[in-house]
Amino acid sequence: MADHVAGKSIIITGASGGFGRLVAHKAAARGAALTLGDIDIAGAEAVAAEIRGQGGQAQAVQTDVTQLAQVKALVAAAMDKHGKIDVMINNAGIMPLAFFADHDAAYSAWERCIDINIKGVLNGMVAAYDPMIAAGRGQVINISSIYGNFPVAGAAVYGASKAAVNVLSESLRLESRGKIKVTTVKPTGVPATRLGGTVINPAAVVGILGANMPEFLDMSSKMQDGSFPAERLDPENIDYASLAPEHIADAVLHAIDQPWGVSVGDITIRAAGDHFIL
Repeated sequence: MADHVAGKSIIITGASGGFGRLVAHKAAARGAALTLGDIDIAGAEAVAAEIRGQGGQAQAVQTDVTQLAQVKALVAAAMDKHGKIDVMINNAGIMPLAFFADHDAAYSAWERCIDINIKGVLNGMVAAYDPMIAAGRGQVINISSIYGNFPVAGAAVYGASKAAVNVLSESLRLESRGKIKVTTVKPTGVPATRLGGTVINPAAVVGILGANMPEFLDMSSKMQDGSFPAERLDPENIDYASLAPEHIADAVLHAIDQPWGVSVGDITIRAAGDHFIL
């Protein structure tokens, strides 16, 4: 089968860790040319250096996704270095879960969430739009979340930001049909990513867990002390309980690895035995 990843120029925001780093490594291993944007330039440079050390192509550009000029500079760097931009992956995001009652502690993080998760994605789409339209083809991949599907307690602002990503994605698809294909990726909870570090009130996860919260907390505790059954952390097991970040990265690569005329529009990735009710 043809490899539709090799040779593509791919931009990834939030590329210094998490999904972004994983996608970068997986894409580079298959022959893509990467441009990595992150506000943490040292982290992004480290990822780019890892890729180059393994024989791949990668450059890093310091990028605050809330600033359109910086995202346009990221796209320009990809054009200058690789001569084109085939795929724009808007991955940067934070998850400040908190209840409305937590507003004193959470409000500044909610503002940042709106700036990064909504404005940052919009900026990526805008920055990539003209070069893709001029080239006659391109792909935008936006990382959303199951939190964007329905309103849930403890995730008002985060969920609203991801619902906005869903609407932005579908709107671009409708307006640019035949020129830009758009993929929205909706992971369920992935405990092993650094997103958990941006949660304001850990109790706010109740909205996505419902009656499964005690079981989830028990799992988390046992995972930390090493007593959780190993078979439930095996993706070959139908009762796989906790999705690893690698599976999200593989889903992103799957969306890229399609003929130009085939668009994977919407992907939700779950562990078959996960605790999330959305």
